[in-house]
Formats: sequence, C-alpha cells, structure tokens
Amino acid sequence: HGIRGRIEGSVGDETDPRTGLKIHSLYREKTRKPSAKLLEGLDALVFDIQDIGCRFYTYISTMGLALEAAAENGLRFIVLDRVNPIGGHRVEGPVLAGARSFTGYHEIPVRHGMTAGELAQMFKAERGLKLELTVVPVEGWKRSMYFDDTGLDWINPSPNMRTLTEAILYPGIGLLEFMNLSVGRGTETPFELVGAPYINPETLAERLKGWNLPGVRFHPARFTPDASIFKGERCGGVRIELTDRDALRSVRNGIAFAHTLYGLYPEEINYERFQRLLVHEPTFEAVRRQEPLEEIVGQWKRGLNVFRERRKNYLVY
Repeated sequence: HGIRGRIEGSVGDETDPRTGLKIHSLYREKTRKPSAKLLEGLDALVFDIQDIGCRFYTYISTMGLALEAAAENGLRFIVLDRVNPIGGHRVEGPVLAGARSFTGYHEIPVRHGMTAGELAQMFKAERGLKLELTVVPVEGWKRSMYFDDTGLDWINPSPNMRTLTEAILYPGIGLLEFMNLSVGRGTETPFELVGAPYINPETLAERLKGWNLPGVRFHPARFTPDASIFKGERCGGVRIELTDRDALRSVRNGIAFAHTLYGLYPEEINYERFQRLLVHEPTFEAVRRQEPLEEIVGQWKRGLNVFRERRKNYLVY
C-alpha cells in the first residue's frame, strides 16, 4: 500500500518525496520477495509494519518472504514488534489446510492472536530458516489488550482499515471478499457493510438475526460503493453494528454470513471463491451442504488446540 499505507492496487518502485530515498516495492506480482540483487551490500533487514492479526492480511506474508530472502542471502533480520490490535488472547477459525499462497503464507488460523515478532519466530523455526533473528519487543502490551487500550494513535495500516471496529470485524467479513459481494470497500465504513445489487436487505438482515450471533447486530442497508466491486451500483445488504467485541467471534460471524448468502443466493454468490481465503475444505463443503453452524465451527477445535501448543514456543508476551 505504499510507504505511507495509502495506495490501493499494485505498487511500483518510487522515490520518497520527503527524504529522496529510493523505495523498492514488494507489493507487485513478481516482486513480493526481495531479490539477491536488491539485497546486495546490506547487513540486515528491519521489519517495522503494523499488522492487524488476521492470516490473509498480507503484511505477515511479506515478512515471511523477506525472512526467506534474508536467510538465503546471509542477512540478519530484525522485527520492531507492534501490538496485535485485535488482541493476543483469542485464536479463532480454521488452520490453513491447503496450498500456501500470498494470502495464506503459513499454517495458522484466520485469527491467530500473535504479534509480527512472534510470527517471525514461528516462521523461522517451522520453515527451518537459518538466520539471526532479533525481535525488539513492545513495552507495556498485554495479550488481553486491544489497540485502544494502548494509548497509541490509530494510523490506518492500509487505506480501507480505518478503525479498530473494522479490524475486529475483518477476520470474518474479509473472508467473503473474493465472492460476488461488496464488503464495503468504496464506502465510508469498509467491513461494516456487506451487500450486492441482487440482495434484499430486509431478508438478509432477518436471516442473520436468526443466528443470534453474540456481539453484533444487523441492520438493513442500501449503499453505492465509489470504488472496488459494484462501483457506482446500488447495493442491498446489511450494516454491522459491533455491540460487544469480547463476545464477538469474528470468524464464526463470517461463516454465518457465507452460510446465509449461499442459502439465499446460491447462483449469484460465486461460492467457489470463498475457498480462496478460507483454505479449509471441510468448512467450505459444510457451508455448501448448509450444515448447522455449531457443527461447522466444531471442526476447528482439534486444529486450534494443536496450534495453541505450537505457538507457546514463540510467544513473547
């Protein structure tokens, strides 16, 4: 998203107007991993980027690829750690169970409850990377803290991640993004709005209310995105009101959305794309079969228990 986190889409190399320094982009299809040539003459790579605590938010993928490059080229790697803005106390969703990709770099759940520094230690160990890794820890952060407990100012880590509320909702609502659906990009409140031209707002809101999902309310809404999918088209859908962030299970919330949308609009929703970020065939097929939500979520338990044991080795806080 550019050196200042404001650019959408593929980002090219540029010169920073404030400092005159050359910026080498790692957010293009063919340059996601630093090349040996790019690293010539360097002693170390420093990672100082604010993640938001979700597997498919790709800053941690860039970190993983940069770790690989550092190992291959004999460089030190230093992580200036940041808080996990949605807390380090909750782990949720299926653990990646399929091909790795830029939106699924490692076998972690959708909401992983780790910091970038902790993940770097996991990636190094579990990928067998040979390099000197230093994690400079955050002072004063506890796993139970959300971003607004830190006293720090919120600075958008990317153009559509504008509030803590949106970050909390993102692990569930972001899962829906590759389907034929707007998740509010191109509006004032991304990830708080979900809709499409073919959706009846009142019907969707009533079906979602029927799940009795804790921590959220659903309100019928109509909106017209000015960017991204359905740009300039009137969409029907829902506005999500976060009422209790501790009660919310954000990934469960996203699965309930997918379940409801597939049940109401199986022809329009382009359900096959749900798997692109989910990367968990049992959940994907269970939603397609319209199995009970609790049974679907129950499939994650064993994988999450194994992950919790794995991550103990790498926790800093």
